Amino acid sequence: MNSSEFPATVVRLENGLTVIHQEITATPVVVTDVWVRAGAIAEPSDWSGMAHFLEHMIFKGTDRLPPGMFDATIESRGGMTNAATSHDYAHFFLAIAADALAETLPYLADLLLHAAIPADEFVRERCVVLEEIRQSMDDPDWLGFQAMSELIYQQHPYGRPILGTEAILNQRSPEEMRHFHQAYYQPENMTVVMVGGIALEKAVEMVLHAFRPFAHQVEHPVKETVALPQIKGIQRQVLQLPRLGQARLTLAWTGPGVDQLRQGYGLDLLSVLLAEGRSSRLVRELREERQLVQDISSSFSLQRDGSLFTLNAWLSPEYVATVEAIIRDRLADLATTPIGEAELSRCRRLLCNDYAFSTETPGQLAGLYGYYSTIAQPEVCVTYPQAIQAYTPADLQQLAQQYLSPDNYVATILQPA
Repeated sequence: MNSSEFPATVVRLENGLTVIHQEITATPVVVTDVWVRAGAIAEPSDWSGMAHFLEHMIFKGTDRLPPGMFDATIESRGGMTNAATSHDYAHFFLAIAADALAETLPYLADLLLHAAIPADEFVRERCVVLEEIRQSMDDPDWLGFQAMSELIYQQHPYGRPILGTEAILNQRSPEEMRHFHQAYYQPENMTVVMVGGIALEKAVEMVLHAFRPFAHQVEHPVKETVALPQIKGIQRQVLQLPRLGQARLTLAWTGPGVDQLRQGYGLDLLSVLLAEGRSSRLVRELREERQLVQDISSSFSLQRDGSLFTLNAWLSPEYVATVEAIIRDRLADLATTPIGEAELSRCRRLLCNDYAFSTETPGQLAGLYGYYSTIAQPEVCVTYPQAIQAYTPADLQQLAQQYLSPDNYVATILQPA
């Protein structure tokens, strides 16, 4: 998908539901991906984990669809289904042969629109979610990421774990979950993406038939409005963890939200320049040449309210302070010395190739369109390659100065106990 022209069709139905469709005649499969603006950011703080728990409960049936019937129907027709919850969204994925879609799409719609959330299933499934939480507490990388998130985001919902906590979930009730569901699983909050071997008219007709009627909408649960905090100075925390073979060093900065997409794309370039591939600056110096780290990587995550930029190193405990000091020096260099054209060309090429490889299948396209429709507008997803190619060394130097300060960041260090 190299053209800046959006290849899909966006249809907004009278009830507020958004449908995004792209026909691919070469495949007999249709991917339907339903995105809902009902992620963890929608929760009141004392309902933390509700959005993810609801994702589980969606599949526990409706008044017309017994628990397990949906999964059995999809599996018997060779299809596959999955779901995921993030801070900004929840989404539900169905891939199936085109000739089986008319039969199975109404089942998926019924689950999403009319989830029964029975009390007995609620209690049973809560045990499953609580076990997920306990397993995450045994994962040092998850613990480190969550500690970093809480320090960098403070009271903002992005700082809370998507899974919630055992204490909070044990206080929640089926009635509260039904309230959350009826408040957010409404047409103006949902996008149905269909990509594959189905024509537009037929796809819209199926959606109109399946996604009706919606449950009576109730008021949104009252949640706190918290602005993203500004990082002032170096905020450092050290966690001592048992059974940890190596230390972990994570440095984190907040970045722009979706209202400044182009700047976010530029931080993608800086992420690649610093620590993606053997020829990137920090990998080459810290791992290949000086052998101060076992590995180092960077990550840039775009979110609706504000993005997250991290540098992550795996290393021996005695090198933590040295490596952090080197990274600070290299960030200072980045803000004062323009990037060479050859180095910038490598970063552009890697990102544009990655974008091309991630937009090849119906499932990838459906995910891309749904994600952008949920946090921004679907049409802007195709502007990524052109925006990347347009960046200049001066642009990136300015971005580094603005967002990657060597004097204002969060440092999370995991040390073997």
